[in-house]
Amino acid sequence: MSRASAAPPPMPPLSQPVAIPVEPSLWDRFTNWASDNKGLVYTIAGVAVVVTSAGVVYYLNGDAQKQRSAQSKPSKKERRKRKEAERQAEASKSTSAGDQAKAPTVDAVDELPEINEDTVATFTDEQRRDYALQLKNAGNKAYGSKDYDRAIDLYSKAILCKPDSIFYSNRAACYNAQSVWDKVVEDTTAAINLDPTYVKALNRRANAYEHLSQFSESLLDYTASCIIDEFKTESSTNAVERLLKKVAEQKADEILKAKDPNKLPSPTFVSNYIQSFRAKPRPEGLGDDVELPESTGKGQLQLGLKAMEKQTHEGYEEAANAFEKALELGDLGEHEALAYNLRGTFRNLRGAQEQALQDMDKSIELDPSYTQSYVKRASMHLEMGDRASAAADLEQALSQNDSDPDIYYHRAQLHFIHGEFQDAAKDYQKSIDLDSSFIFSHIQLGVTQYKMGSVASSMATFRRCVKNFDKVPDVYNYYGELLLDQSKYDEAIQKFDTAMEMEKETKPLAMNVLPLINKALALFQQKAEFTEAEKLCEKALIIDPECDIAVATMAQLLLQQGKITEALKYFERAAELARTPGEIVNALSYAEATRTQIQVQEKYPQLAAKLQGMGTGAAGMGAGAFAGAR
Repeated sequence: MSRASAAPPPMPPLSQPVAIPVEPSLWDRFTNWASDNKGLVYTIAGVAVVVTSAGVVYYLNGDAQKQRSAQSKPSKKERRKRKEAERQAEASKSTSAGDQAKAPTVDAVDELPEINEDTVATFTDEQRRDYALQLKNAGNKAYGSKDYDRAIDLYSKAILCKPDSIFYSNRAACYNAQSVWDKVVEDTTAAINLDPTYVKALNRRANAYEHLSQFSESLLDYTASCIIDEFKTESSTNAVERLLKKVAEQKADEILKAKDPNKLPSPTFVSNYIQSFRAKPRPEGLGDDVELPESTGKGQLQLGLKAMEKQTHEGYEEAANAFEKALELGDLGEHEALAYNLRGTFRNLRGAQEQALQDMDKSIELDPSYTQSYVKRASMHLEMGDRASAAADLEQALSQNDSDPDIYYHRAQLHFIHGEFQDAAKDYQKSIDLDSSFIFSHIQLGVTQYKMGSVASSMATFRRCVKNFDKVPDVYNYYGELLLDQSKYDEAIQKFDTAMEMEKETKPLAMNVLPLINKALALFQQKAEFTEAEKLCEKALIIDPECDIAVATMAQLLLQQGKITEALKYFERAAELARTPGEIVNALSYAEATRTQIQVQEKYPQLAAKLQGMGTGAAGMGAGAFAGAR
C-alpha cells in the first residue's frame, strides 16, 4: 500500500488482487504523486495535464479528476481572458465573412492569367501576392461548396504563386475530406516546415497519421499541438490520451508475446497478497512432524507450503513449481482441494487468470465448504472488473461459513474499492470481532476512517495498533503514511525508520521494502533531498529488484531532476515487471508520454523552452490543488 504521493492511502485498483494492505498499482500511485508534485496543471474534460518542473507532461485520468474539474471555477481574471478571446474570435469571424464577400467568384478567378510554373516566373512580387490571395479565397469558396477537386486546383495555383503554410493546410483539408491521408500528411508537413507552430496543420497531420495507423507519429503531433496552445483544446488533449493508449496497446502485445508465463511478480507483491488471508497452521498430515517423500503429490504439497514460509523470491518460485507438480503426481486425498487452491493462487499471481479461475472452480467443486477458494475467486473476478461475480462469490462463501473473518475482510475490500466506506468499515469491524489478532483488519479500518474524514478516529485506531501489535512493522509503515499525508514529516520518518528496523530484525532475508520507499518520498517532499531519496530507492531495488513501486518511485525522482532519458528507462522496466495486460498498457502509457516529450524537445526546441517556462510560471501553485486525484 506504500504510495508515491502525500495523500491518504488510496483504494486498491482493479488491476491488482484485492489484498489490502498492499501497495496500489504502480500507475495509481504515480498519478497521485505526479499530481501532488506538479509545476502546472490544466484540467480539461477530466484529463489532468501535469507539467513537471522538468518540463515533462503527463495525462492523468480518473473520476476524481472529473469531479474536481466540474467543481472548479475560473477566477475573475480567467473569465475576463475568456471573454476577450471570445470577442476576438467573433471579430475574426466577421472579418472572414467580409473577406468572403469581397472574394472573387470561382468564375472570376478564371479570368486571371494562366497559372503555371512558367507564367508565375514572369509575375512581379505584388502580382504573385495578389493572385495568390484571390486564388486562396476562391478555393475557400469551392471548399465551402464541397467542390474539393476544384478547391485543390485553386489552392495548388495559389501555392505556385506564393508558397504559404495556410494554402498547404487548406489543400490538406480538401484531401482530408476525401480521406486521401498520404496527401494530407504531405501537405501538412509542407505547412509545418513553413510554420513549425501551426496548430491546425499539426492537428490535421496527427489525424491523418492516426488513420494511417502511424500512432507514434500522431501522438507526437498532438502533443506538440497541446504544448503550443497550452492544453486549451479539449479535442487535442483527448486525442493524446487516446493515442497514448493505442501506442501502449501495440507495444503491450509485443511484451506479452515475449513474456515468461511462469514469472512471478516481486516477493513484496506476493507476500502482501498472501498476507491478506489470516495465517493458519499447515493441515494435519502436512506439518513438520511428518516426513513425506517428494516423489508423491502430498510430498510436493508439503514442500510447497514450507517454501512459501521463506517469503523470498526463490521460496515462492519453489512453491509455485511444487504445487504444479503435486497435482501432476496426484493421490492427494483430502488435500486435493487445497492443492488446486494453491496452484490457482500462484497462477493468478503469474497473470494466468483464466487458468487460475479454473483451479478455484475445481477446488470449490471438490470441497464446497472451503471458503478461501470462494474469496480468492472473488478477488480474481474483481481484478477482471466483474464486481457482480465477485460479490456473488463472497455471498456463497458466507452461506458456507458466516463466521469466517477472511470473508468479511475481503468483502470490506470490495466496498473500499468502490468508495463505500461506511459498509467497508462495518465489515472490517466484523472481521475484527471474529478474530482480533488479524492486524490488517485493524490497519485497514484505520485507513477507512481516514478516508471518511474521521482523522481523530483513524489516529486513535493506529495508536491502539501500536500498543497491541508493537512488533509488527506494517503498523508503523502505514501509520507513517497517514502522518506523511498530514505533513508531519519528522513523525512519519520516525515511523518509517522503526518499520525498517523491525523488517531487518524479523525478516532479514525477506525484508519488505515499502518503508524505504516511503522514507525516500518523505525526505524528498520535506527537504527535496534527491540524493538520499535515490539511495533509499536503490537499496530497495537491491533487496527486491522486481519491486515495481521502487522502480516507479525512482522514475519520479529522476523526472523531477530533469533526468528524463534516465526516467524513461525505469518506466520501460516497469512495463516489463507489470503482471497483467492492463498493467502493462498503463506502464507503457507513461513510458510513451515520457518518450514523446523527449521527441518534442528534440524536434521543436522552441517548444522545450515553452514547456520550461510554463512549469516555472506555475511553480507557486499549491501542491494540494489536485491532491489525491486518481
